[in-house]
Amino acid sequence: MTEVAELFVTRETSMREVIARIDRGRIGIALVVDRERRLIGSITDGDVRRALLAGLGLDTTVAALLESKPDATPRVPITAPAGTAPAALLDLLNRHDLRQIPLVDAGGRVVGIELLTNLVNAYQLPLRALVMAGGYGTRLQPLTQERPKSMLPVGDKPLLEVIVDQLQQAGIRRVNLATHYKADVIEQHFGDGSGFGVDIAYINEDEPLGTAGALARMPPSDEPILVMNGDILSRINLVAMLDFHRSNGADLTVAVRPYALQVPYGVVRSEGITVTAIEEKPIVNYHVNAGIYLLTDAVSRLVPAGQRFDMTDLIERAVSEGRTVISFLVRESWIDIGQRDDYSRAQADFGGEQSGGH
Repeated sequence: MTEVAELFVTRETSMREVIARIDRGRIGIALVVDRERRLIGSITDGDVRRALLAGLGLDTTVAALLESKPDATPRVPITAPAGTAPAALLDLLNRHDLRQIPLVDAGGRVVGIELLTNLVNAYQLPLRALVMAGGYGTRLQPLTQERPKSMLPVGDKPLLEVIVDQLQQAGIRRVNLATHYKADVIEQHFGDGSGFGVDIAYINEDEPLGTAGALARMPPSDEPILVMNGDILSRINLVAMLDFHRSNGADLTVAVRPYALQVPYGVVRSEGITVTAIEEKPIVNYHVNAGIYLLTDAVSRLVPAGQRFDMTDLIERAVSEGRTVISFLVRESWIDIGQRDDYSRAQADFGGEQSGGH
C-alpha cells in the first residue's frame, strides 16, 4: 500500500510542491488535509496540468488550485472506512470510476489509500494503442539505410521497443503498429507481441497514409484509441492522460508541450504611427503538438479510407464538426527523434535506462 503521508499537502502548499508529491507518489494524486489529517480535498495530476495550461504559476497555492477546479468536480473525494473488504472497495471504485480511494478511521482522519491496480490482477488500461511506425527517417540517413527510424537503437533496445514497453507498463495490452518502410524488420522483431507482454496487430500501408490514415483500418470498439508517432520518446503519464480525457468528456485530446521562442529583435508596439512601447527581444510562449493523441472511435471514423490523412486534418475536421477537442500538457520529458542531435539526446536521456532485453 502506498505510504499515504507522502501524499499530504495543505491549503498553503505551492503547486511546485504538489507536483513533487504527485510525482513521488506515482499514483496521480495529492491529498489536501487539515492539521488533524482530515480530508479537505484532492489535487490530481489533471488539475495541475489544467492549471499550467491556464497560465497559473508554480507558486500558486493549493487553496487557489481547489478554487480553479471545474464546478462539476466533487470538492471532497469519496472515501472508505479503513478495513473495508477488498470486494467492497472494488465495487466502490468501479461504481464511481475511480483509480484510488482514501481510507479513513472512525474520526475521519486519512490513514491509507487503496489502488485499483492492487485489487485487480493484471489490470488493463481500457484503451487501444496505434503507433505510427512507417517513417523513412530520411534526415537520419545513413542510419536508416537498413532499418526504419522506429527501429534505431536507444541503449540496447530499438526505439519502438522502448515505446511498446512503456505501453505495456501503463497497462495497455492491445497495440497496433502502422508500418510501411521496411515493415518486415519490425514484424520479425516483435512477432505477435507475446514476448513483450502485449498483443500486436499490424497495419501495413502499401502507400504512406499520413499520421492518421491507418485509423480508417482500425476495427470498431467502445474504447478510446491512443495514437502515437513512432519516433517520439516521452515519459508522459498515459493513465493521467486517459483520466483527463474522460473527466473532461473529450472526443479528442491532443498532447501539447511548452515551446518558447525568443524574438531576436526589439519588438515595437504601436497605435497607428505612434510608438507606445518597445520590448527588447521578448520571449513568446506557445503550446505545440506533441504527437500523442487520445480519441473516441467516433472521431476515428472521420478519417477517409484509402487516402492520405494527417492528424492535423483530423483535428481540424473534429473542431469544425463541433466535437470536444482539448489539450493535455506534457510536463514530462519529450524528444522527437527527427535529426541526429535529437537522436543523440535520446541516447543520453533514455539509453542509460535500458538494461537487458527480450
